[in-house]
Amino acid sequence: MSSAVVAVWLATVITILSKSHAERNVYPSAGVLFVHVLEREYFKGEFPLYPKSGDATNDPITFNTNLMGYPDRPGWLRYIQRTPNSDGVLYGSPTSEHVGKATIIEITAYNRRTFETARNNLVINVMATEEFPLPYQAEFYIKNMNVEEMLASEVLGDFLGAVKNVWQPERLNAINITSALDRGGRVPLPINNLKEGVYVMVGADVPFSSCLREVESPHNQLRCSQEMEPVISCDKKFRAQFHIDWCKISLVDINKVIPVYVKRPELGPGVLPEFGDYNPPSESLKSRDYFTDFIVTLAVPSAVALALLSMLGYTMCCRREGVKKRNMQTSAIQLVHHSSIQKSTKEMRNMSKNREISWPLSTLPVFNPVSGEVVPPIHPDTYETTSMPLMQTQTNLQNQITIPQQQSGKWYS
Repeated sequence: MSSAVVAVWLATVITILSKSHAERNVYPSAGVLFVHVLEREYFKGEFPLYPKSGDATNDPITFNTNLMGYPDRPGWLRYIQRTPNSDGVLYGSPTSEHVGKATIIEITAYNRRTFETARNNLVINVMATEEFPLPYQAEFYIKNMNVEEMLASEVLGDFLGAVKNVWQPERLNAINITSALDRGGRVPLPINNLKEGVYVMVGADVPFSSCLREVESPHNQLRCSQEMEPVISCDKKFRAQFHIDWCKISLVDINKVIPVYVKRPELGPGVLPEFGDYNPPSESLKSRDYFTDFIVTLAVPSAVALALLSMLGYTMCCRREGVKKRNMQTSAIQLVHHSSIQKSTKEMRNMSKNREISWPLSTLPVFNPVSGEVVPPIHPDTYETTSMPLMQTQTNLQNQITIPQQQSGKWYS
């Protein structure tokens, strides 16, 4: 390998390393909206050269942002990127607590086509301002805007210009911008070009104008309670570009706000100190014998179950009266009556099961007591016997027997 090739290779590596660890410093003011755009064009030059051919201008690029040494961003800083083909935006409003503290944000860019990554650091140095905080603050809810649209400098400038025209302050700053989704709003349907909505808070150094205070009139409050739009004289100055929901406007004079001091709850013995280190238990723990616990856990339920089983067995087997004892305590007449009923029941059940048993006495051949002639059976075998009664009266006999009767010394049949 020639020295020229080695030199080019080293220069390429040094360039890549320097780009991957490049830092950018920004100096936002406390109490003023901070907006930083992560431009895709800037990070395209940070990626190493990809050997395969392709259109690098339309590569989808996504960003991941976090506070250095932590998995997420600071609480005051938000990030949004609508699609991989659009720029990302960091925005938020730092407070006086962050003055003098350098906040380092790690920005990692991902090329979704080549799977290359590039890293950049953003150092945020919050500066103190004499104007912070502005005493009069108003929050507007704009229905026809998304947060990334409102963060554009041209759109935000147009809105501040309209507010300044209505309010007429000497100093006017955008304090914060919040998406309606972060306030519990619902994602709109993708029809009729509906927007998510955005809350914009601005601050000024003069009291609120009469136009802004029109929403506080009883008439407009009544219309808002009936879900009707209030009548605001200066709405036409916003209507051309911004659709403001005047019922959701908030006017705050921080000079009249009563500070609320929340007493910090006392920590119990189970809560570690705020900056204390965790002290794990020592490795030399005393061994514990669980044999006694095991015996108690099994022996006690087993003994109770055995006692209940013994009582149940004694009750069922040893306390039975028996058939003999029952018969001895029952009178003979009841036993005979009960036995006869059982025998009759058994005979009737057997007869119902088998129709070929011997005929009852009423169906046997009948002898004429005078002539001695044998009369045929009342029920021949050809008859349907299942539907005939066992006993019949004399009037139902087919072959009725005429018994001779004696009248005045003669026999008549």
